[in-house]
Amino acid sequence: RNAGSSSDGTEDSDFSTDPEHTDSSESDGTSRRSARVTRSSARLSQSSQDSSPVRNPPAFGPDEPVYSTRRVTRSQQQPAPVTPKKYPLRQTRSSGSETEQAVDFSDRDTKNAADHDESPPRTPTGNAPSSESDIDISSPNVSHDESIAKDMSMKDSGSDLSHRPKRRRFHESYNFNMKCPTPGCNSLGHLTGKHERHFSISGCPLYHNLSADECKVRAQSRDKQIEERMLAHRQDDNNRHATRHQAPTERQLRYKEKVAELRKKRNSGLSKEQKEKYMEHRQTYGNTREPLLENLTSEYDLELFRRAQARASEDLEKLRLQGQITEGSNMIKTIAFGRYELDTWYHSPYPEEYARLGRLYMCEFCLKYMKSQTILRRHMAKCVWKHPPGDEIYRKGSISVFEVDGKKNKIYCQNLCLLAKLFLDHKTLYYDVEPFLFYVMTEADNTGCHLIGYFSKEKNSFLNYNVSCILTMPQYMRQGYGKMLIDFSYLLSKVEEKVGSPERPLSDLGLISYRSYWKEVLLRYLHNFQGKEISIKEISQETAVNPVDIVSTLQALQMLKYWKGKHLVLKRQDLIDEWIAKEAKRSNSNKTMDPSCLKWTPPKGT
Repeated sequence: RNAGSSSDGTEDSDFSTDPEHTDSSESDGTSRRSARVTRSSARLSQSSQDSSPVRNPPAFGPDEPVYSTRRVTRSQQQPAPVTPKKYPLRQTRSSGSETEQAVDFSDRDTKNAADHDESPPRTPTGNAPSSESDIDISSPNVSHDESIAKDMSMKDSGSDLSHRPKRRRFHESYNFNMKCPTPGCNSLGHLTGKHERHFSISGCPLYHNLSADECKVRAQSRDKQIEERMLAHRQDDNNRHATRHQAPTERQLRYKEKVAELRKKRNSGLSKEQKEKYMEHRQTYGNTREPLLENLTSEYDLELFRRAQARASEDLEKLRLQGQITEGSNMIKTIAFGRYELDTWYHSPYPEEYARLGRLYMCEFCLKYMKSQTILRRHMAKCVWKHPPGDEIYRKGSISVFEVDGKKNKIYCQNLCLLAKLFLDHKTLYYDVEPFLFYVMTEADNTGCHLIGYFSKEKNSFLNYNVSCILTMPQYMRQGYGKMLIDFSYLLSKVEEKVGSPERPLSDLGLISYRSYWKEVLLRYLHNFQGKEISIKEISQETAVNPVDIVSTLQALQMLKYWKGKHLVLKRQDLIDEWIAKEAKRSNSNKTMDPSCLKWTPPKGT
């Protein structure tokens, strides 16, 4: 049984399904229903006249039942939220009784009263029930009231977010036990001027002989210059009516003259006082501080160097936050490779027990990696390898090229890929080496064939890529060996009677090397060309360079123009003469690939 009472405390007659009440007279039932309708209508009219919100509901006794069309909420003085309890509907005699009609009328009048109520609405803060007896669900729709109660409880729980952990900023994601390794530094500030703390020498203002405030001022100046440069670029783009006009703008010419004037102010030499100051700084701080760089070059070049330092520090900070660079451990700093000690550039996925070492020892012939100098010395006493495995397909002087099959020499090729990842950022191939061929270039002496570099290519390339990955070892960079590897890859494409192209994307150094090679090939071809009409297709067939690469190089050299509906290749004699002069001055003219020294036939199925 469910007993109900009005909101003013007067009790209504009980509703029950007992047989005794069902046998009562019809007149008694009619009088009860009419009395309920009268009292409910009186209550609704009273509530519609009262427009002020009810802030303190009347208190009821613990045994007194409550009947109301609105939800009785708890006081705002009780902050402890409790999940509301579900109550069943009040049972009535029939589905079409006058009681249900009275409830419908009361709901409709309540909505009208709410529409005319101009008082400020009540906030959900503090309206969650404090106990199970504070809610009486008497609406005809149970699911609607349940959803309202659930929304109110979610709002109350969402308003209190003190239990949630605060989101840390990027500089707070480090371990707070970490400190800057520079002596006397408190780890405050950053070279970029954008972070509050630093934990490495690359971001230490004190190491760079600066303060944190000076770094912030420099950062603001750099940002302002970047905005001005972007605005100037947008204006230049708007002034250019077509892409065929590739001449420098007036602003660029003025800037070029300004830079030339600034570089003329370079100090010819240091005075005696400046030298003493620099020597005193070096003796005082040693390697714990950056050397003084003022007056060594022009102010313009020094400012460019400072900008490059700040940008590199920002990139390193991003890599640390992404977890690609770890502090201290899990980063191989150097490798002992033959008679060289090489600083690594990137992380390579060596096994964990080796990746934690600061220095890795490696055999330069079989590329096996070891943990200590003693293990390497014992290995070199027993190692029988003096050259890479595979077939020697090219030899001219001391330069040789070996073709190594990834399927036949899997361990060697995997070690070669792991070594290459230390110096290549975008390399993803480490262990799946079977579908590739590796062409390893070496330089021979009385101790063996020393690794210069290599490139790999797919055995069956759908897009006719002649290079998948290319690397020149750091000790052999800027000596012409990179172009020799590129030239050898196109030499193989010529023998295969194919047009080749390197696999994209290219690294920064790879793009520079290929652009230089394509420029040299085109200028040599145009220098030897004697005809009047030239075809890009003919250039591609003779040089084995992809036509897309030829067009991009001609555009970079401003030798491709569009005139009267036709594309014209301009033979710029000034560029050709400049290239001839550089070729005459080169001392490493012997570092070219000789096709007659190649002893190779294409593998079957390629």
